[in-house]
Amino acid sequence: MEDTLDPGGAVEPEKPTATPPSARRRSWLRVTGSVGPVGIGVAVLWLSVIVLLPLAALTVSSFDDGWSGFWDAVTAPSALDSLRITITVSVVVAIINVLMGTLIAWVLVRDDFWGKGVVNALIDLPFALPTIVASIVLLSLYGPNSPFDIHLNASQPGLIVALAFVTLPFVVRSVQPVLIEVDREVEQAALSLGASNWITFRRIVLPTLTPAIISGGGLAFARAIGEYGSVVLIGGNIPRETQMTSQYIQQQIEVDRPVNAAAVSVALLVISFVSLLVLRLLAERTARKEEAAR
Repeated sequence: MEDTLDPGGAVEPEKPTATPPSARRRSWLRVTGSVGPVGIGVAVLWLSVIVLLPLAALTVSSFDDGWSGFWDAVTAPSALDSLRITITVSVVVAIINVLMGTLIAWVLVRDDFWGKGVVNALIDLPFALPTIVASIVLLSLYGPNSPFDIHLNASQPGLIVALAFVTLPFVVRSVQPVLIEVDREVEQAALSLGASNWITFRRIVLPTLTPAIISGGGLAFARAIGEYGSVVLIGGNIPRETQMTSQYIQQQIEVDRPVNAAAVSVALLVISFVSLLVLRLLAERTARKEEAAR
């Protein structure tokens, strides 16, 4: 950009040329990256077929009886009771797994012991094990014929145990890689300056782990509210006491009320999506604060 002289001899900077709207649109539509527009198109198409299209079909089906039918299905007393039980139990499970999952990840990263590789592999077992098998095992351990004389069947603590089993890996696998990357020298410096182990963890390690902990807890919560197989036997499916929303949806299908089942499914989907969105935004905000503090 060149400067020009006015008749009085003063230097007048040249005014920048405004970018035409068409150029701004072309810049916004420009695709950058390694896969190019074809790769992005394939990814969007696959996401649409696998995720968006089924969700859209489910949403349309839920409104077959109109908005009033959708609202009546979602606000039915039995549906609200199942949603209340599901959300309450899922929140408790997420909190438990945030605490225990973080502890397990810490042990796997910071401690060496015999059988560590086996324990590390067992963390992923709930991903591979059919959840109905988990329900059978839990029923044999904590059911009417419990060898430990611990009876949790047909109770909300039984639901919590079952859901904690299937959701534990989400927190451990979210926290573990972040914990591996934590700078140990900063911790050693804090300890050498007289900080206790708890203060070092709370002020140095925990802020770094917080985004991963929030993300893992959110995934555990989302998985718990939609779980069916692991609670189908141990829970007992007692209406207004241990009936999860997934079991209520199956019940509606069995009594030939598919529209009601679809409506409650959409409500459950909205709860899960909003929860994950809020937690993701919170994790990103925490990560930005951590970066700014550095």
